Amino acid sequence: MNLKQAILSSFGRDDLKSLLDEHGIDGVDRRSVDAMWAKLSRSRSVSAETLLGGMRKDEIKLVCEDIGVPGAGTKQELIDRLMSNGSTSAKPAGNGKKTMSETSETKVTEEPKAERSNGRALDLPALEQWLWDAACTIRGPIDAPKYKNYILPLIFLKRLSDVFDDEVTHLAAEFGDRGTAAKLVEQDHKLVRFYIPPIARWEVIAEKKWNELRKAKDKNAKDCGVGEHLTDAVRAVARENPRLSGVIDVTDFNATTAGQRIVDDGRLGSLVNVLSDGRYRLGLDDVEPDILGRAYEYLLRMFAEGQGKSGGEQFTPTQVGIVMARILDPEPGNSVYDPCCGSGGLLIKCHLRLLEKHGQKANGRAKLPKTVAPLKLFGQEIEGSTYAIARMNAVLHDMEAEIRLGDTMHRPAFTNDDSTLRTFDLVTANPMWNQDFPTSTYENDSYGRFGRGIPPGSSADWGWVQHMLASVGPKGRLAIVLDTGAVSRGSGNTGSNKERDVRKQFIEDDLVEAVVLFKENMFYNTTAPGIVLIVNRKKRHPGEILLINASRLFSKGRPKNYLEQAHIEQIAQPYLDWQAVESLSAIITNADAAKSDYNLSPSRYVSTGEEAEVLSLDEAVVLLAEAEEERSEADQKLDEVLTKLGFKGWRNG
Repeated sequence: MNLKQAILSSFGRDDLKSLLDEHGIDGVDRRSVDAMWAKLSRSRSVSAETLLGGMRKDEIKLVCEDIGVPGAGTKQELIDRLMSNGSTSAKPAGNGKKTMSETSETKVTEEPKAERSNGRALDLPALEQWLWDAACTIRGPIDAPKYKNYILPLIFLKRLSDVFDDEVTHLAAEFGDRGTAAKLVEQDHKLVRFYIPPIARWEVIAEKKWNELRKAKDKNAKDCGVGEHLTDAVRAVARENPRLSGVIDVTDFNATTAGQRIVDDGRLGSLVNVLSDGRYRLGLDDVEPDILGRAYEYLLRMFAEGQGKSGGEQFTPTQVGIVMARILDPEPGNSVYDPCCGSGGLLIKCHLRLLEKHGQKANGRAKLPKTVAPLKLFGQEIEGSTYAIARMNAVLHDMEAEIRLGDTMHRPAFTNDDSTLRTFDLVTANPMWNQDFPTSTYENDSYGRFGRGIPPGSSADWGWVQHMLASVGPKGRLAIVLDTGAVSRGSGNTGSNKERDVRKQFIEDDLVEAVVLFKENMFYNTTAPGIVLIVNRKKRHPGEILLINASRLFSKGRPKNYLEQAHIEQIAQPYLDWQAVESLSAIITNADAAKSDYNLSPSRYVSTGEEAEVLSLDEAVVLLAEAEEERSEADQKLDEVLTKLGFKGWRNG
């Protein structure tokens, strides 16, 4: 096998599909990993050097390990070493992976992958393949958007079980041996965060070998108690841990409709087998903090978006969330609010930032000492499934979080006794970009949120900013992820523009503190670049705005670009130090912004030597919608004038 084939063998299903699209290769069954691998292997337009150039260093390191080439050195040194090596005996990509068209009940088998350099076996590509394999097992009886209702509670149960197992292991080191630790935990459940009863421990569930039991019982039988056992397991966990009631026990795995099981035990047994893959643990040290959010995002993207059911939900890239937490830098006891919290990822990042600064290791995990007050976290989410995951995440991280279900823009959940909005020390959010709320949403608002101007119907970005500002205390700050056009649309127009006029008001009121621009193709659901806008009611440097152009700070990945730790530090530091850095950041005055007609796009003030920005399709659609809205308003005003002059209807002939 040659080097290109070995590299392709390390790619997952989605990566292979992306390569086919990039190189315009058709005529291949995209349901088959083997077929895509073979087609790309034969293609002359796909070279080993090109593939390596688009991979992360840790991915290249895995290829080196697979073929026995030393994995030390820089990314370019690894590429040079592989190119000079030429060929390998690595296995082809087929290795038994299922496609959605293959409905066998047997467990998926493939060669174990080496752990990533961060020590976590379940990185994002591996997670996505694992979830795909899980979805394959329950394909058929339920609609694809409902896959997550069965998969996510079991992943949550497995995570709880793995964390419980880790805690018993840490207690064994303290009490001498695991047997003693296990007995003590049975006697005193308070020794662990969440006591998992034996029926719900994943090792018990996995060892039952459900498919084998079913076949031994009766080859034609469909039921062997899998659904009943799983339902009993999650309910037992909820009984032992009241905080988990209504969180983990929301799915009845034994449910029926019209007298028939919705998902029969054969499929549930296969699902358990896939999730029991011994390579993947979900302990706190094994996976990233918001693993449930990542899993939800993938299932949503793969099985809901295609059927128009995603509702525009989006997931904040982990590294962008870390940048926001570094910038907000929460202090002990702060209240932090996310008005559209999704799976709770941004709240988690703030919690972890406080742990990073003040936490102490205890029983294998970081905890705040009693002298350090935890954050008080608040979130509202409109989507029921995502709301449940946010609650799961809050539980897993021991966060003091109050998560509520509802429509923030029309019915904000956190209010005072006098029906005014409750305020917080910090606010963080990534709302759906360019939502199209009707004008009545702003005109009929009873909370006094939109006094700085009504946004256009085509983009609610500055509506969200105004809601968040109304939710910030007198010394508070907010960080919000927005489409890049939110800080530039309308600037340069000869007439009025709603977004520009709201932005102008924020600048003249000296509220805008900083804007950070990221590279394109970092956010799911869009290839457009995004920005983080920081608004501060009590700015450290009045009259000044920091603009950070981080578009050169990224590593290329598939399917999305990403930030490495060094990039995160480079982006956050200019804000923390309030510093202009050549080709990265600039400090302008409010007067400078006014001279540029209130355009706050960092690329306007910080040159990186790259080509000028090209207007994205998403941005063009928003601009067109704004222009049509402005034309409609102008036509309405003209009709009113003509009517007063006695020429009613003349404009329309």
